[in-house]
Amino acid sequence: MSKKLIIYSVLTRLWGNPSTKRVPHGTLTENGAGKLSAFTPEALQYIRSLGATHVWFIGLLEHATKTDYSAYGITPDHPDTVKGQAGSPYAVKDYYDIDPDLADDPLRRQEELDALIHRTHEAGLQVVMDFIPNHVARSYHSDACPEGTIDLGATDDSSQAFSPRNNFYYLPDSTLILPLSTSSSPYEEHPARATGNDCFSPRPTICDWYETVKLNYGVDYCGDGALHADPLPDTWVKMRDILLYWAGRGIDGFRCDMTELVPPEFWAWAIPEIKAQYPEVCFLAEIYQPHRYAGYLQAGFDYLYDKVGVYDYLVALGKGQASATAFTGVRDAVGALQPQMCYFMENHDEQRLASEQVFSSPRLGFLASAVSALSGANPFLLYFGQELGEQGMDEEGFSGRDGRTSIFDYWSLDKLQRLEGGAYTGEGLTPEEQRLLSDYRILGALSSEAEIATGGYYGLPSSGVDKASVIAFVRYSSEKLYLILANFSEHPAEALLPLSEDFFQAISWSQGTAFGVVDKLTGEVDYLALTPWAPLSFSLEGHGLRLLELTPLPEALFR
Repeated sequence: MSKKLIIYSVLTRLWGNPSTKRVPHGTLTENGAGKLSAFTPEALQYIRSLGATHVWFIGLLEHATKTDYSAYGITPDHPDTVKGQAGSPYAVKDYYDIDPDLADDPLRRQEELDALIHRTHEAGLQVVMDFIPNHVARSYHSDACPEGTIDLGATDDSSQAFSPRNNFYYLPDSTLILPLSTSSSPYEEHPARATGNDCFSPRPTICDWYETVKLNYGVDYCGDGALHADPLPDTWVKMRDILLYWAGRGIDGFRCDMTELVPPEFWAWAIPEIKAQYPEVCFLAEIYQPHRYAGYLQAGFDYLYDKVGVYDYLVALGKGQASATAFTGVRDAVGALQPQMCYFMENHDEQRLASEQVFSSPRLGFLASAVSALSGANPFLLYFGQELGEQGMDEEGFSGRDGRTSIFDYWSLDKLQRLEGGAYTGEGLTPEEQRLLSDYRILGALSSEAEIATGGYYGLPSSGVDKASVIAFVRYSSEKLYLILANFSEHPAEALLPLSEDFFQAISWSQGTAFGVVDKLTGEVDYLALTPWAPLSFSLEGHGLRLLELTPLPEALFR
């Protein structure tokens, strides 16, 4: 049986950090950092208990930072080119090296990563890492690359604004002026290089990705916008070799950052090159433009982010800005591509569900997560701490109090520390946190059921007065069904679910079939018959969820 992919995404430097100081804008010495070694067999089994099949370790690669590692042969970064004290994991300084923050012994950081990959595989999980193809840190230089590798930009002709042989874009006769100046010795870059978010100005703003440099895949942004791919742009070959290197190290999948900023022609060339040697390697694209979905799937991606579809809709529904009656239409808006959409309700870019900016409620966040996770056989992404109701309302430093867990600052999470202190059993958590964790584990267990992992979907719009707040759908196989009902109102609701002839044709069960019913959240047992003659009726508490397993009863019971 095929498994439903559940990807547990974790900001690696925050996992296992024992520091409780939490000084805003604090240094590594003040606030500490988690280590690769904190992903113990017990920690990895905890992740598996959430139904995870993969772990996406965010921030493995060496990136620009304000921490001085010159004692380990790493050239310091200019502070004006680093966001926060720790620096962004997406401002990669060396595609072939590991972030020294994560190592118990920075000199052995590569060995420590290999040990983590081995432990993760031993735990029955696959390893996903970021591939950040669009931009690099302004200080990019690889000293860990295989022998014979030519560094990015090493052979560029910086007098040309664009050349398919260059790895960067240049702004000739210009000097870069950064939006922050914190030193008596300003950062110097002449000529200026284009900034990562397609900013072709020598004066990037504070809202630009000013700490990064845009990579050149042969698109002449400075001219007619045409792609020059014959002969192959030099960047294509270098980036393919990086992917091959990490696949060879045991990486099972790549979450590809800002995929849309890299031409699909590159992916259509590179992904088959990787899969020819490593056919099981998975590619997940961060993408936000539905009209481009098909092109990137055709280019070889296995899965795509579904941000502007189900995620945006469920957030709006939870805020009272959408109707539950639209759910199936939103889910199916991508048509035949739906099985390749990766659903999520939190990730490192988005605000936490329990934050003041979203729901201010872990329980409502769980409701949205359950609908997202159980409504398709497609992958689901779970962000660390989501299962504990993490709010993201700390003021860590660079990111401010914005409802996100900072990717720029050294920090630690109280909920995670209490979980770790109880050795992942739930001891040390509050009763509400324990209940939430238990419910997320139930979601994980259901994801391995055939009906959820590979079964069909049928939306059941309610006909009652509360139809605007109740989502209901069935996941089914030839063995049994799951009926999921979710009330997005804070008030109790009644769900009335008429069953049409089309419904019975879809699920291939006869009208009048009797089922035993078990609520997977409460253990409550009941019985019902599916019939078109009277709607099913259910009562739901405010923000209530019913996860009902329907197993057909032997006919002999009714003779």
